[in-house]
This record gives sequence, structure tokens and C-alpha cells, in this order.
Amino acid sequence: MKITTKINLITTAWIICVLLAVNAVVFFSFMKITVNMEDSELFQKADYLINEINKEDSQSVIKEKLTPYLTNQSFIRIVQPDAKIINQVTNDQQLASKIKPKFTSEKGTERRTIRLNHQEEQIAIVRVPIQAHGQVVGTLEFGEKLVGLETGKDLLLSILTFCTILGAVLSLLGGRWLSNLIMRPISNMINTMEDIEKSGIPKKIVIQHETKDELQKLAVTFNRMIGRLEENLEKQRQFISDASHELKTPLTVIKSYADLLLRRGLQNEEVAHDAIESIHLEATRIQKMTERFLDLADTESGNRLEAKSINVVALCELIFKQLKSAYKREISLHYQEPDISVVADEVKLKQAIIILIDNAIKYSKDKIDVYLKEKEQWTIISVKDYGIGIPECEIENVFERFYRVDKARSRETGGTGLGLSIAKNIMKQHQGEIIVRSTEGVGTEVELFLPKGRWKGNVFE
Repeated sequence: MKITTKINLITTAWIICVLLAVNAVVFFSFMKITVNMEDSELFQKADYLINEINKEDSQSVIKEKLTPYLTNQSFIRIVQPDAKIINQVTNDQQLASKIKPKFTSEKGTERRTIRLNHQEEQIAIVRVPIQAHGQVVGTLEFGEKLVGLETGKDLLLSILTFCTILGAVLSLLGGRWLSNLIMRPISNMINTMEDIEKSGIPKKIVIQHETKDELQKLAVTFNRMIGRLEENLEKQRQFISDASHELKTPLTVIKSYADLLLRRGLQNEEVAHDAIESIHLEATRIQKMTERFLDLADTESGNRLEAKSINVVALCELIFKQLKSAYKREISLHYQEPDISVVADEVKLKQAIIILIDNAIKYSKDKIDVYLKEKEQWTIISVKDYGIGIPECEIENVFERFYRVDKARSRETGGTGLGLSIAKNIMKQHQGEIIVRSTEGVGTEVELFLPKGRWKGNVFE
């Protein structure tokens, strides 16, 4: 069953239940009020009659006093304690004969349903005791046919029935309109999803009206999700394109030298040695590039951090010891406190620092300075070189994948253009920042900002 049909049926059923409940309250309230009014009127008449009747009055005089109080289809009678009628006036003998006399010493009302002329009739009866010298000597019994009540009841039932049917019809129409209104953006979303499934191309929902409700929020959230997907797909396509471009050159070189070896064999040792050396260099470059691809994928996947307290001073000294022996370059470490600690993933933080120092080594020939400092809620690791620098217009592009400021120098030094992208992702995982400041021909300074605090799993507190 469609959700629109469910909404329509549920709303209609609810409206009908509400109408029936209201109708029941209206009907029984009407009957109660009308009957009470009839009883009050009869009691009032009975009280008047009792005041007018004297025990010295003859039967004929009493009848004359009772007759004016008769209404259409009614009876008035006086009943003795032995339940015998001593006086009675009526304009409906059949009605009077159907109601048996009853003696009572207390005021009371009675509602009877009798069958007259092949149909049921409602009869109202009131009984008022007649007292003399402090004793009850008889009962005045007043009964009449409730013609107006039956007519009013039938009319009210007809009106309530008509209103209930009209309410049900209007509820069906309103429920249909409401369900269509609610389901329109959902239907658009379903159609959009089906189009995406068929074509494989992400699409956004067209929001025609600003309703500012949950449905619009759902559509906006869906569009935002599609936007993220499109952005990620574009990054994926760009990554594949860039990776293919980067791998194409070393593979072409490897293939060319392999073809040379196949054509000339190994007779010319000098040519063969150059070819093998070039193949080895390009294979090594592909290996490094592949490792960087894996590092980038790992930092972008948001894998769980192995966070723990790290002494940054000790970590940097260990890194410098390894790099100095490998690159034979002067790297100076500057810090004010010997114990500067952060809570971070040691492996990934070390990787980010090595990336910055490696870039500084590649793009400068002078010494490299590394500064460790604490500022408010941040621990800052700053790597400064005095090399070629970066043009101001290029700084905002340095975090893009495979981007190189000096492509010729990068290729000579084996750079892939992925280092700063990886470092930025590592800082993002640590809820930190990376900032690049550079002046062309003067040098570059890159700062890692790590938040102070406590990590619980992947959550920073």
C-alpha cells in the first residue's frame, strides 16, 4: 500500500472517530437538556395544580381545575395510596390506558417507551405527592407524549449523520491533498535516486518552493550529500587522472629502455648499464609514488588514531638524527622548554614532520631551522628553510595533489607532489591546522598546529 493511501485512510479514520465522538456528546447533551426542560415544566404544572386543589372540592370541580393544564396527548390523574385513580382527565384515552397508576410519597420522574399506533413513543411522567395535615394522602400523576423530543431527536440525528458523511468526504479530499503535498519532495527524491541509479550521474533535487519545514530540510540535506558525492567523485577522477599522468612518464622510460635492451641485447655494456640504471631509478620512483598513494589514502580514510602523549622535542631530535646522516644537511632545533608534549598519533605526526623537512631539503641548500613552541591552546611545530620560496599566487595551490611549484626540480629530486596533501590530512585527523608562509627567493616556513587536550579514540576532548 502506498504511503499516500495510508496517510489518506488514517486521517479519514481519525476524523470520522472524532466526528462520531463529538456527535455522541452533542446528541446525549441535547437529549439530557431537553428531557430536563420537559421534566421541569411538568413539575411546575404539578406544583400549580396541587396549590389549586382543595380536599373539600368535589370530583367535578377538581376535573374542571385539572382540564386547563392538559397539553396535546397527555393525562392528569390523582392516585390514592391503594393505587386507585380517584380523578383523571385526558385527551388521549389510549395513552392513559397504557400507563398504570402508581402511588408515591416522593417527587419523581419516569420515562416510558410505549407502542401507540404501530410506532414507539416517548412518554414523560412526573409524580408529586399530595399532602394534608403533614401526611401523604395521594399522588398527582402528570404524563404527556414527548412529540417535540422525538421530532427534535430525529432531526438532530439527520443533521449529525449528514455532517459526519460530509466530514468523511472532505477528510478524504483533504487527506489526498495533504498526502500529495507531503510526498511531493519525497517523490522527487525517489525519482532523482532512480535517475542516479540508471545513469550513474549524481543529480540534485530541484526545490521549487521555500517551505522551511522538515521536508525542505530533507531535500537540502540530500542535495548537500549529492554535492559531497560530486566533489568526492571529482577528486577521485582528478586523482586517477593525475596518478595516471605521473605514472605514465616513468613507465614510458622503463618501456623505452626495455625495448632498447631487447633490440641491442647486452653486447654494448655501457648502453646496457645506462638502461638498467634508468629502469631501476624509475622503478624506485614508482615504488615511492605508490607508497605515497597508500599514505594519502590512509590519511583520507580517517583510520583510527593511536593517540598517546608524545614529547615533541625528543621526537624531533630522533628524526633529525636519522635525516642528518642520510642527507648530510644542517638541521637546527630551537625550543624554550625541554618537555613540550602533545597527545597525537606518533607515527603519523612523525610522517608529517618528515614531509616538511624533506621538502625543505629538496627546495633549499642552506641550513634548516625547526622551532617548537606553545601558544595558548596550540603546540606549534615550525619548519623554516631559506631556499627558492613559493610565489604568493601559488601558495593556495600547494596542498593540491601532484601540485609542484618547480616541476623540473621536483622531478630531479623525486617529488610526487603528494607530501603536503598527506600532511594536511594528518593535521585534519588531529583537528589541527597547517599553514604555509613563503617569499619567493627568500624561503618558506610551514607550521603545524596541534591542539592541546586529551584524545579518546578519534574524539578530541
